[in-house]
Amino acid sequence: MKLRRDASPAGTVRDWIDARAAQRGTAYVFADGAAPLDWAQLQHEARSVAMALTAQGAQKGESVAILHPNGRAGVLAVFGALYGGFRATLINLAAGKSAISYALEHSEAKLALVHDSVADLFEATRPHTLRRFDPAAQPAQNDLHDLGADDAALLMYTSGTTGRPKGVVHTHASLLAGGWTTAIAHELTPQDRALCVLPMCHINGLCVTMMAPLVSGGSVAMCARFSAGQFWDQARDFKVTWFSVVPTIISHLLHGDGTPDPDTQGRLRFGRSASAPLAPDVQRAFEKRFGVAIVETMGLTETAAQILSNPLPPGVRKIGSPGVAFGNEVEILSRGGQVCPVGTEGEIAVRGPNVMAGYLKNPEATRESFAGAWLLTGDLGRKDVDGYLFVTGRLKELIIKGGENIAPREIDEALYSHGDVVEAAAFARPCKTYGERIEAAVRVKEGSGVTGQMLVEICIERLGAFKSPEQVHFLAELPKGASGKIQRMKLPDLV
Repeated sequence: MKLRRDASPAGTVRDWIDARAAQRGTAYVFADGAAPLDWAQLQHEARSVAMALTAQGAQKGESVAILHPNGRAGVLAVFGALYGGFRATLINLAAGKSAISYALEHSEAKLALVHDSVADLFEATRPHTLRRFDPAAQPAQNDLHDLGADDAALLMYTSGTTGRPKGVVHTHASLLAGGWTTAIAHELTPQDRALCVLPMCHINGLCVTMMAPLVSGGSVAMCARFSAGQFWDQARDFKVTWFSVVPTIISHLLHGDGTPDPDTQGRLRFGRSASAPLAPDVQRAFEKRFGVAIVETMGLTETAAQILSNPLPPGVRKIGSPGVAFGNEVEILSRGGQVCPVGTEGEIAVRGPNVMAGYLKNPEATRESFAGAWLLTGDLGRKDVDGYLFVTGRLKELIIKGGENIAPREIDEALYSHGDVVEAAAFARPCKTYGERIEAAVRVKEGSGVTGQMLVEICIERLGAFKSPEQVHFLAELPKGASGKIQRMKLPDLV
């Protein structure tokens, strides 16, 4: 099977694994020293997991819970569940016991693939109907379930910052399309190798750095987690050609001591930023210091990751924009559901083969998330004459001060303009006079002498006093989700 630039992949994940196995080639190498996997080995071991799950009673399309950190066993757990025709249900191990327990129960999984390192966590959070998969009980042979492109493949829970997490369901078709949008946007080839430092339980880690190489025929160097001190050494040692990270990682690398050697700089075609807006000042400083182009993108769990991307150099990258649509359609819709004129702000909406099937057991939320065939993202933005989108805010995060809508993002970017700021996020507080007032939280590099008043003055200079925070709080670290994305909504209770 070959990657087509004009059509999303046909078939199932099983089909693509079988095709890659026939072509041979390296699939995964591991930073923890585990034995590498070529595609034929991955196929053989994933099939063995799939057969054992089937023999132990897993039914086609039902959830199989996966509690694994990044690593060889985790890769085989994911691909084993997908190969067998089950709904791979990746559990965020950092989500907290309450959220894990909810996901395990809500998914209705009856079998779980559990890494030994989290066995105690599993026992503390599992419902009585869920049992751990027993690899010793597998038979020599077993038939697999028939599988089609429209069958359920993935169940992944959102972060739940505005309520109970919602379970996003993807089919084999939409999951493969998620990898395809990444592959065509970044012109991935079988010679490319991704550096995976994001957790595979996050849609970026799964679809961008695991599904994209599956459809493009490349390979993955997988790390247990991101380490600022080891990042450039890992990029060198595994001869990676690209990486996908989040803005906080880019900021941490920028303020760290490490740097890529000339060979690594020459080999890296690009770095990719996603999951949250990237401050333009941080992007420019990173590229100037390290000589590695950063391609800003945008994606959602509901779209199997990417919906927008800037073109690769020498194509036009517009700093501050996550780019243009690849493999799907993205428009700005008015409140009435009409496409907005160029330059007019509205809600970002997407339609295409990578859009989810819906939210598990939540038809009301599924209905509310669509306007016809358009998936409503909850993000506000505008489109310029060249088709590039600019995200102006998030509907649920808007600060409404004196009746005026203020996007926290523009305050974040003003704070990041100071070279000592490593993490930043603005947020709202209740206010009797204006309804809401603005505050912010930052993390600064060690030894910095910057004060809150200095940062407030920077904001006033760039944004005016009305849009500037009244107070800036200094934290050792801002709260973040599994992918490293700052969780703005938690800040009012922390400071």
